[in-house]
Amino acid sequence: MKILVTGYNGQLGYDVVKELNSRSVECRGVDREDFDITDRDETVGYICDYAPDAVIHCAAYTAVDRAEDDEENCRKVNADGTENIAVACEKLRAKMLYVSTDYVYGGDGEAPFETDSPTNPKNVYGVTKLEGEKAVMKYIDKFFIVRTSWVFGINGNNFVKTMLRLGDEKENLNVVCDQVGSPTYTPDLARLICDLIVTEKYGIYHGTNENFCSWAEFAAEIMKLGGKKTVINPVPSSEYPTKAERPHNSRLSKKCLDEAGIKRLPTWQDALKRFLKEMSG
Repeated sequence: MKILVTGYNGQLGYDVVKELNSRSVECRGVDREDFDITDRDETVGYICDYAPDAVIHCAAYTAVDRAEDDEENCRKVNADGTENIAVACEKLRAKMLYVSTDYVYGGDGEAPFETDSPTNPKNVYGVTKLEGEKAVMKYIDKFFIVRTSWVFGINGNNFVKTMLRLGDEKENLNVVCDQVGSPTYTPDLARLICDLIVTEKYGIYHGTNENFCSWAEFAAEIMKLGGKKTVINPVPSSEYPTKAERPHNSRLSKKCLDEAGIKRLPTWQDALKRFLKEMSG
């Protein structure tokens, strides 16, 4: 099997390629310097030239707040770019796995969202990622859509690295306590993706580490395990306004994994310990 992985320079793409290499799967990691996913001819030409059996599409416009003022470029990458890759996969009859987000849901209530729960994105990023999902489903049958949340990994900036840095600078830190979800460690998500791509169990999945927490609870655990003295003050979202509205409920049900016979990811607490160990070298 030969696999193309987009977004190789990002957190998830980096770990997907690493996981495929560990399984001795022929693969190529690509990023924007290889081809422009917003250019259909360039995208289709590059992918058809490489002729993979599957494409794992991790590349995305993920600057959630910036997207509110940059909707056109966000849509070009997340919607149009995804459609261009889907068109190439359709030509090759290749499988496609598209990494999506909890932001496609509205974030209401407290119950975990099922894969068939109604979508209702509240910001530009979520809207364009949902448009990407629809493009995948429009063009190909052999697709996997994996919605994830709160991603952290060694290759890039993320909440954990930010908290550790602030833990060296501040005695107290306000962190929102009314947004709840699951932190997700990219090596764990990469294993799930690589497990899925070799199957024919097509459809929509949720891929996050187990257990739920608020951002404040996540921050407190980072400080504790990272040996930082910073005190985390839980505050409501209303005290920490952001340009893009964030969902209060990002809980994703993993029933879809159980039904497909796919192993769930470890807990986020276990994942955080392993990430801190990875960071310390």
